[in-house]
Amino acid sequence: MGMFSFLSRWMASSDDRSPGGDFWFEPVTMRTSSGMRVSADNAMRLAAVYASVRILAETMASLPFVLYRQRADGGKDRVTDHWLYRVLAKRPNPYQNPYEWREMLQGHLALRGNAYNRIVANRRGEIVELMPIHPDRIRMELTPSGDYRYRVTDRLGVEAILPRGEIWHLRGLSSDGLMGMSPIDLARESLGMALAAQDYGARFFANDAKPTGGWIEFPGSFKDSEAKKVFRESYQAAQSGANRGKVLVLENGMKFHEVGVTNRDAQFLELRKFQITDIARLFRVPPHMIADLDRATFSNIEQQSLEFVMHTMTPWTERWEASIESELLLDGDDLEVEFDFANLMRGDAASRSSYYQSGIQNGWLTRNEARIAENLNPLDGLDEPLRPLNMVEEGTAEDLEGDGKQDEPPTQEVAEPIDEWLMELTR
Repeated sequence: MGMFSFLSRWMASSDDRSPGGDFWFEPVTMRTSSGMRVSADNAMRLAAVYASVRILAETMASLPFVLYRQRADGGKDRVTDHWLYRVLAKRPNPYQNPYEWREMLQGHLALRGNAYNRIVANRRGEIVELMPIHPDRIRMELTPSGDYRYRVTDRLGVEAILPRGEIWHLRGLSSDGLMGMSPIDLARESLGMALAAQDYGARFFANDAKPTGGWIEFPGSFKDSEAKKVFRESYQAAQSGANRGKVLVLENGMKFHEVGVTNRDAQFLELRKFQITDIARLFRVPPHMIADLDRATFSNIEQQSLEFVMHTMTPWTERWEASIESELLLDGDDLEVEFDFANLMRGDAASRSSYYQSGIQNGWLTRNEARIAENLNPLDGLDEPLRPLNMVEEGTAEDLEGDGKQDEPPTQEVAEPIDEWLMELTR
């Protein structure tokens, strides 16, 4: 237990219930076994928690929002003239741009398991604004009919009751289907230990990396308890605050004995390193993304980055897409919502060139589609897919087959060398 002995010392120091003690000024939350009170706000004091939440929020906010309409042939057409696209991709409300709005909502989801918006619609039933509501200012209330509604408290303390149709509720993992579970509440013991270790380390180094305790050997005895109290208070006043490090003078044969730090006690640094991995596990973020490179290599960083897209961000985007389609769109709308991962999966220039070359040579990607993917304007004559082997456009290949000249090299409409074209494209 020597490794964790600092926790017991922290509990003793943080449980001060005197009129000026810290106990009465802490937020009303559940105290953990480590003696710390953990909430979504003070958990952000941990750099690993802040970094993990920031990665999830910023990644979610940076994904392009795409609205599709299904075609009869199975294809999709992008829609940009719909009110949902204007709200989610252009201006969700008068105070935030789409990036800030999505970043904040994803932060609420990661820390509290729920995110809320008040729906503002016009007379035609079209949503014109989505006003975010802090999760701490809203609570769900079940009605006798089995339905539910929301009680919202504004900054002035005024409470309003809103029906479920006026609130867009994004839920995280839920056990009852109504409210998402807060990851911070579920992992409060682990986070409490990390906070306790962080605070202990701060006090340890604030005390010149020396233990705060010690004892004085006195060969005699004090006249009474009052004399002992006066001596202790005068000693503490002479050796604390601005007087720390001054020469200590003892009388009457007194000897000061310092409490040394053992190797076991110093292992709290190893505990803090373990807590970084534990927090990354909580948010399902690869450790190297929060600057924990202890076990990182070139190969596994690349693989973990792909896993972050597949196993971390994909479930989050699916949760957003399903909620948007079920809560904001009408039943008759033949629209689909998608957050595009193309930018996250772009890779380097060589990888993109190989991808485009494979698609163009095998006929499932046109040259203009490759140009658009590289943010280049399309060019005339590059919309036809190429047929493999002879690399001519599909319409030209049919003419050559009809003339019986398919084995001869074409004299016209010869595609430019694909390798040179791709090098120019990705240069």
